[in-house]
Amino acid sequence: MGNVDERTNERNDASREVECEPESLEIIMKCLCSSEWLKPNDLIQSSESLTTKDCSKSGCSSQTGSIEQKLDNGNIEEAESSLREGVCLNYEEARALLGRLEYQRGNVEAALRVFDGIDIAAIAPKMKISVARRAEHHKSRFRNSAAAPMSMNAISLLFEAIFLKAKSLQDLGRFKEAAQSCSFILDTVESALPGGVPENFGTDCKLQEILNKAVELLPELWKLAGYFHEAILSYRRALTHFNLDAISTARIQKDFAIFLLYEGNDASPPNLKSQMDGSFIPRNNVEEAILLFMILFRNFALNKVEWDPSVLDHLTFALSVSGETKALANQVEELLPSIMDRKERYYTLALCYLGEGDDLVALNLLRRLLSASESPNCVKALLLASKICGENSDHATGVSFAHRALDCAQGECDQLEAVAHCLLGINLSAQARTSPSDTESIHRQSEALSAFEKSEKLMQNDTRLMFNLSLEYAEQRKLDVALSHTKRLITLEGGCNIRSWLLVARILSAQKRYMDAEMIINAALDQTGKYDQGELLRTKAKIQIAQGQIKNAIETYTNLLALLEVENKSFGTSMTLLKNVKYDRRLEIETWIDLANVYSNMSQWSDAEVCLSKAKAINPYSASMWHATGILYEATGLPKEALGAFSTALGIEPTHGSSLVSMAEVLSQLGMKSSPSVRSLLTDALKADRANHSAWYNLGLCYMSEGGKSDVEAFECFQAADRLQESAPIEPFR
Repeated sequence: MGNVDERTNERNDASREVECEPESLEIIMKCLCSSEWLKPNDLIQSSESLTTKDCSKSGCSSQTGSIEQKLDNGNIEEAESSLREGVCLNYEEARALLGRLEYQRGNVEAALRVFDGIDIAAIAPKMKISVARRAEHHKSRFRNSAAAPMSMNAISLLFEAIFLKAKSLQDLGRFKEAAQSCSFILDTVESALPGGVPENFGTDCKLQEILNKAVELLPELWKLAGYFHEAILSYRRALTHFNLDAISTARIQKDFAIFLLYEGNDASPPNLKSQMDGSFIPRNNVEEAILLFMILFRNFALNKVEWDPSVLDHLTFALSVSGETKALANQVEELLPSIMDRKERYYTLALCYLGEGDDLVALNLLRRLLSASESPNCVKALLLASKICGENSDHATGVSFAHRALDCAQGECDQLEAVAHCLLGINLSAQARTSPSDTESIHRQSEALSAFEKSEKLMQNDTRLMFNLSLEYAEQRKLDVALSHTKRLITLEGGCNIRSWLLVARILSAQKRYMDAEMIINAALDQTGKYDQGELLRTKAKIQIAQGQIKNAIETYTNLLALLEVENKSFGTSMTLLKNVKYDRRLEIETWIDLANVYSNMSQWSDAEVCLSKAKAINPYSASMWHATGILYEATGLPKEALGAFSTALGIEPTHGSSLVSMAEVLSQLGMKSSPSVRSLLTDALKADRANHSAWYNLGLCYMSEGGKSDVEAFECFQAADRLQESAPIEPFR
């Protein structure tokens, strides 16, 4: 019964959409009688004043009961005849009134039978002529223009009948027929007024209001019928031809943009009949949706329509998937202070600038939000600030923000508390890697692992947390536990995350299980799309090198370079994939450098030089490229040139660990093994990465060359180097 009542209410609402709310047939007869019998100079100003001069109140009242009784008995033809005899209505108008009454009563099928009796094809020409002449009269404001075949009140009445017919068909699930019926209203008006509907046209007889409702209903009907292309055309038609009010326009723009953004159907670009030179034409669904949302934002800023916060959510999604968060920031900054809360504005802008890569701007906005005068205990802002600090090597501040977030989230929300523990673990782990002493490093590692484990207890089966926990276990060389967690992670993710596959392969390589590692990479390649295989192929080549399969490794590198070339040609001009293109160029540089190192080890110097020239052409400011160049110089007996290359690499990246160690090795070969500069280089390398076994080994040589008490320190360095080398992966875990 509840569903029946709800549908009845919807029908009643539909029949009242033209602001004439008859409680009985008497009011219908009084209010919506045809004015064709009136002279042109006696124009009616509103549908409420529509009465015939010879229809008295008592006459209407006496006939109402008779007509309603005949309707109750199902005698529609007799009721129609009585209605036409009692008031000055023609056949179509009488059926329009009776059909509306049936629709209001909930008799949808009976209403549809009444509406079907209206010969729309016969009256369409007269309606078009009447609408066109009314527009001419409205534009010229002359009262002596030629009389129209039908009054505007009669046209409004018939349009309402056609609209209610569409609603009846919708109620019966006949969506395509409903859309075709609704489209007749818009086709008629558009044919009569090819230049568009004039301002304030038809407001005195509610014609504009009926048009508004029909314009909004038509695309919804096409969507229900499954005709998405027609729905898109209906949306575009509504926004370009009909003179809708600001609220209706905003509602249609929002519905259309949401449809374009989430429906998944590719829409052809709009075919504009006329446009200014240089005007923007959307090329796809997302761009058109963004344009509509931006128009809405401009109207919000101008206070033309009421602020709708959901529009910001949709625009955020659209611009985020397009990589244009800076444009979103511009839109948010243009909003009036009264529209958006200042605290929410700070947080939203921080997210925008973070997405654009302006981490410092984002962090400054968060600091402003977290000031004592604003919202110092905003947990989400504290968490985001901790994340940014962790990614920008400000780990001490990141730890502070994480602790503040824990204090605020304690006992409030387990998930937020778990995220705070996770971020605390990430920052502590980073601090451990750069700690100046072993004691401090071990302490930080212990704290980090404890934070991750607390987070896991609060938020089980979270893939991001599990990845960080697995990574921490691996870096602390708890390889069996790390492998167990990572395998579970792949199961939870369904094998869809490349970094998890890579971590498993690196852990297996640290255990010297190279065949198993290669099997894992092959399994990942089978489940990964072609253009996402780059990192997997590079890791596979390194595993093959570790197994002594040099020719196979060269072939794998060659396949990777071919893949990257195809990918860059395919997507190089795509605006939305610029960030991916930059990533692939970096991967291409690293691949050429790896290949150069392979040829250097094989003493194929010319091939190595060619590979390095390829990498230099892509990016001459790559520290890894200059390091590989120094290795080639060193291998060919040019130590001074090698030192110059290593120095250039350190000028680009002062903490480049491989260059620091290689430079120390060359200086040692030149007789400076016990030099303070050598020790300083190796110490800096260990500050950058305490798991660098090569740095520990060379530092041990440095101490051993000094003799005496330094032998103990040398032994400890050799011991650390041996332990780390035994569990060293083919490439860093991170």
